[in-house]
Amino acid sequence: MKLAVVGGGSTYTPELIDGFARLRDTLPVSELVLIDPAAERLELIGGLARRILARQGHPARVSTTCDLDAGVAGADAVLLQLRIGGQAARLQDETWPLECGCVGQETTGAGGLAKALRTVPVVLDIAERVRRASPDAWIIDFTNPVGIVTRALLQAGHKAVGLCNVAIGLQRKFAALLGLAPADIHLDHVGLNHLTWELGVRRGGPDGEDLLADLLAAHGEAIAADLRLPRAVLDRLGVVPSYYLRYFYAHDQVVREMGAKPSRAAEVAAMERELLALYGDPALDEKPALLAKRGGAFYSEAAVDLAAALLGDGGPAVQVVNTLNDGTLPFLPDDAVIEVQARVDGSGPVPLPVPRLDPLYAGLVSHVSAYEDLALDAALRGGRERVAKALLAHPLVGRFDVAEGLTDRLLAHNKEYLPWA
Repeated sequence: MKLAVVGGGSTYTPELIDGFARLRDTLPVSELVLIDPAAERLELIGGLARRILARQGHPARVSTTCDLDAGVAGADAVLLQLRIGGQAARLQDETWPLECGCVGQETTGAGGLAKALRTVPVVLDIAERVRRASPDAWIIDFTNPVGIVTRALLQAGHKAVGLCNVAIGLQRKFAALLGLAPADIHLDHVGLNHLTWELGVRRGGPDGEDLLADLLAAHGEAIAADLRLPRAVLDRLGVVPSYYLRYFYAHDQVVREMGAKPSRAAEVAAMERELLALYGDPALDEKPALLAKRGGAFYSEAAVDLAAALLGDGGPAVQVVNTLNDGTLPFLPDDAVIEVQARVDGSGPVPLPVPRLDPLYAGLVSHVSAYEDLALDAALRGGRERVAKALLAHPLVGRFDVAEGLTDRLLAHNKEYLPWA
């Protein structure tokens, strides 16, 4: 089995390699190709990848290349983990929206739109080249904003599934709090990428006993602290929101906090420099502890499980993915991309039935999904008017004068990535 990782020079990659090594029985990879235009980073990470696999006795061959077409040729699956513009562009995404009193964040709001505009055309070009070189390959997208990028891939007819680590992180956290194995926890996870709620926490499977009320009663304070939301919010909702909901539920407080401290991009850039120095040590043959602070916890396990379900012959698996709505949420168009539990096999994901979504959540999902439709249109066709309409539609913006100011800043900071600008 051959897997290709586009963006293999990412500091995330050793986390992924560690997952391949530990879960070899789940996903028997024989060849792994790391693809990245940054040759120097690629050499460092490729060397560490070989040492991690050797330490754990994994027989897979690791190769590195800057040649995308050669790297994806013959691949069974291609994983996308891209950051167009690197941490420098992320720093801009987290900074200029604050000038308009809006959240500066790389996956939602104005910063998320900027990332989508930079990213979608590049991903679609990669996907077309994958289709030519390996027409049967699955594309697993971990590139943010996952919902919009996956929607672009699926609407272009690619064999693609979007993946995020929020659900698997919550599954692991809730299992630990309840004293259960992660495999015994099933989440009623419903919404859009980075806009989800856990409507149930079930023992054993989709039809199992719902433990959510007991979980909130016993551990509500700890869960609220992790989300950085008041306990009263959880009590009122009676469900567990994704931590990204804090940008909506506590917007003005978040803006104040962001304006008073260094950006996350600056923190990550410093961490990446330290990680790359560690990766260059020829004695290092395991992922360093510092990588846990980089983000992406359990990404490797989610990616391995998904690839195994898509490529294996062990029968379907149930996993949270980003895929076409196709009637699952009746208030959304069929071609919207949602994030829910799905049954996954070699034919792809099929969403499981979900509980009725309360208007408190369905309204926000509809609102953000409409924004994503406009954002994708802007990413595909360009134009200032399309950008301004997408921003005006976003619930974190929603005011004409603010949308105009954000549009000017977005275009000014992204000219080198947007030929039409």
